[in-house]
Amino acid sequence: MQHSRFVHLHVHSEYSLLDGACRLASLIARARELRMPALALTDHGFMGGALEFYQKAMADGIKPIIGQEMYVAPGSRLDKKVAGIKDASFHLLLLAKDLQGYQNLLTLSSAAHLEGFYYRPRIDKELLASHSRGLVGASACLKGEIAHLILKGDVKGAERVSGEYRDIFGGGDFYLELHNHGLANPRRRCRKPSASSPRR
Repeated sequence: MQHSRFVHLHVHSEYSLLDGACRLASLIARARELRMPALALTDHGFMGGALEFYQKAMADGIKPIIGQEMYVAPGSRLDKKVAGIKDASFHLLLLAKDLQGYQNLLTLSSAAHLEGFYYRPRIDKELLASHSRGLVGASACLKGEIAHLILKGDVKGAERVSGEYRDIFGGGDFYLELHNHGLANPRRRCRKPSASSPRR
């Protein structure tokens, strides 16, 4: 039986409290039904489902990819003076590609809860840069920093942040995510200003 070439890499489960509705057993059964060779689990700010996901995926012959959708502080994770929950963090997807990446994911997740917790468990770019080995990063959803800047009309800022993440992960291990959930904002186009266009 031929495998599908498509693999879901951004997946929330019942362990993403108040956010995900997919139960792991059903999720893995559906991936098997669609002949997917692998599947990721990237719950929000939490890795409580990683062991159960790993065991069930392996038992069903599906390669488990362990990850997490992290919350990244806009500055230092130790700074807890922003106005409120909406300004306290951006989203960033992390996937472990090897054992070192998995260990770094655990380290980042623990630090997010023990050091950076402010509304949500947060890391920062400094901590990420020191524990990025073995990890693949992706720009996440509309609540990612890059999408946030694009929606504000700050394409230059989005390019700058993309470069920061490219440098943190290195070796082609940072990707821009494209989503189409039928919402208006993800369809917004980024146009470079023409020579006659006023610059802000």
